[in-house]
Amino acid sequence: MTKACLHCGDPVPSLSEGGDGFCCKGCEGAYNLINGLGLKTYYERRTIDPEIKALRPDEDGAMINYRAHIIEEEDATKTLYLMVEGIHCAACVWLIETALAKQDGVLQARVNMSTRRLVLKWRGDDIDPNELVGTINALGYRLVPFDPCLLNSENQKSEKELLRALAVAGFATANVMLFSVSVWAGYSQGMMESTRDLMHWLSALVAMPAVAYAGRPFFRSALTALKSGRTNMDVPISLAVILTAAMSLVQVINSEEHVYFDSSISLLFFLLIGRYLDRRARGRARGAAEHLLGLNAVAVSVLLDDGTQSLLPPDQVKDGMTVLSTAGERIAVDGVIVDGQSDIDTSLISGESVPVTVKTDDRVFAGTTNLSGALKIKVTATGESTLLAEIVRLMEEAEAGRAKYVAIADRVAQQYGPVVNVLALGTFLFWFFIAGAAWHEALLTAVAVLIITCPCALALAVPVVQVIASGRLMRQGILVKTGTALERLAQVKHVVFDKTGTLTQGRAELVNRTEIDDEAVMLAASIAAASKHPLSRALCRAVGRVSVKSGVQEISGNGLAWQDVRLGSRNWCGDEAAPLSAGPELWLNQPDKAPICFRFEDNLRRDAQDVITQLKAQGYGLHLLSGDRTEPVRKVAEDLAIDDWKAQCTPKAKCDALEKLDHPLMVGDGLNDAPALAAAHVSLSPSTAIDVSQTAADAVFQGDRLRPVIEALGVAKKAEILVKQNFALAFIYNGVTIPLAVAGYVTPLIAAVAMSTSSLVVIANALRLSRGKL
Repeated sequence: MTKACLHCGDPVPSLSEGGDGFCCKGCEGAYNLINGLGLKTYYERRTIDPEIKALRPDEDGAMINYRAHIIEEEDATKTLYLMVEGIHCAACVWLIETALAKQDGVLQARVNMSTRRLVLKWRGDDIDPNELVGTINALGYRLVPFDPCLLNSENQKSEKELLRALAVAGFATANVMLFSVSVWAGYSQGMMESTRDLMHWLSALVAMPAVAYAGRPFFRSALTALKSGRTNMDVPISLAVILTAAMSLVQVINSEEHVYFDSSISLLFFLLIGRYLDRRARGRARGAAEHLLGLNAVAVSVLLDDGTQSLLPPDQVKDGMTVLSTAGERIAVDGVIVDGQSDIDTSLISGESVPVTVKTDDRVFAGTTNLSGALKIKVTATGESTLLAEIVRLMEEAEAGRAKYVAIADRVAQQYGPVVNVLALGTFLFWFFIAGAAWHEALLTAVAVLIITCPCALALAVPVVQVIASGRLMRQGILVKTGTALERLAQVKHVVFDKTGTLTQGRAELVNRTEIDDEAVMLAASIAAASKHPLSRALCRAVGRVSVKSGVQEISGNGLAWQDVRLGSRNWCGDEAAPLSAGPELWLNQPDKAPICFRFEDNLRRDAQDVITQLKAQGYGLHLLSGDRTEPVRKVAEDLAIDDWKAQCTPKAKCDALEKLDHPLMVGDGLNDAPALAAAHVSLSPSTAIDVSQTAADAVFQGDRLRPVIEALGVAKKAEILVKQNFALAFIYNGVTIPLAVAGYVTPLIAAVAMSTSSLVVIANALRLSRGKL
């Protein structure tokens, strides 16, 4: 007797009478999941209730509970964070956002092309998230709950697939070209037809499997677009490659004189190079958000009511809990200190160059580091509600805004694809039905149109200049990381600097050693050697090799004690009536002696004054935005004659300030600069910056000088001129060759040569950037 699947009710013939089971693993997983939620199965309830309706099978048959991932805000707004699979370009982003924005109740739909995260906001209890998701599934994309680990795995898999396809296409291109050169040379040297046919068959043997394998990224994208009733640039590319290869195979079988395997496989090879490099560039952009998310991905020690400790993952920590943070740990939650005193390194959040002393009732934030003492913290925010998560969102929103430049180009490409297809089809119909040509001749002419209209010269107009400009900048110690950085650098009108680590060297230096007795300096340094506090290290660095005093005690929030000697803050061991220093300070207190002040400053980069002067002369507006204290920021601004400056800026305040400027360049190095680096029109970061800032920036420069800012702006302006010239050359090429191809004067082979020649002309023009002065 045939039994039914416990989940869906479909017949399962393999089950014996009285047995129970499932028709597939997907149903088994769904059955267990729904039972775990306390719900009934589809089989038990033929009418799908809202909870069950929120479960949707993915490609593997497993069930995704979208409703379980909804975050409800205080104003009844619901938010869903999803990962979109199948995004290839900014046109995909525009299509998804447009489709979702048309749905009733949807307040916001933003897709970040780098991280592929979709942020979907709506209001209304009657809106089913499954229907919203189904809208995008119908377009050919697949949505799953956002998971950085899964994202990284999928990206690595995609990059490896592209790299393998690129390797296969490169190998096949080289070998097919060797056979083609042999055939071309044989025309003038009396090659027999049998030898020529052998060469053609060998070319087919190499090219056909290579086209089938290396063309999969384009074929898959084109097929997905066609299934959803739309087109993209991969459609004409796929048609050109497939038709050229298929026609060449027919030519080989019929022992014809010409074949065009070299055209199809070389076209794939060059296109795969561009796609792989684009994927790698996006991977670097994703790394910033992934690194930030990892800063608080540590186990949290929660204090229970009975006084014991429990180690919990961050996502299980709730507001109101009390957590313990020991010295040296990175704090994983936002909260208020209920017991303890310590020094907190807030440089990643605020940009403050000196650790901040905190005590009971002070607020602390995820991502900061507890340096010296144990703290009990009452949790006020975790996960997506922390300041660190807010910085991640600021970065992603900024990246999504910058993608508009690429989106414009991709929308043009969306229109270009249908035009090319219609033009090729019209060419075939004209020659076959009106001109009376044989079908294979008409098809060859249509294929020539597809090849010759392939926008390789247009596609190379910008990238080839970027590659050469990036090479020149690389030799100057500047690494350009994003494809549109040079284009945006050429449009800069304002330059915005962070202070600590950007205009300055990023480390404190003792400035008044000559004013202090050597005996006091050596005593202070020998005590400081027992601490890892930044000012203690600066003092030891100024003295050099020094013996470490034994028995030194570190008093949280105050400083160091050795016997009756104290080294630390003004309040603990200094003269509170003494004038405040412009920079950080340490005080040495010895019995029966007046307190001694060690003053520190973060010195300017050696060429900072010269660079600021040159930027002013070139007409750029100059600004200074820092998270540091007012006095150090004022001193740097006055020394460099920067009139517009602000101190104690939060990450959001920096982003708000940048929005008011026209095409700003942001130069910064701290975590608090990361959202600003992403939000700016274009951004630079020194190589001494933290990983997150380097990843968020468009370019990274090495060395202890600020001169690379001038070099990057100069190269970008010259590159812009060359790009415009390349566009003009590409349009001239298309204006001349397309009419010739439609008229039947161009074979696929000539089309491939013409396409390659136009690319070479564009490259030769761009090479002028590699030499000469700016």
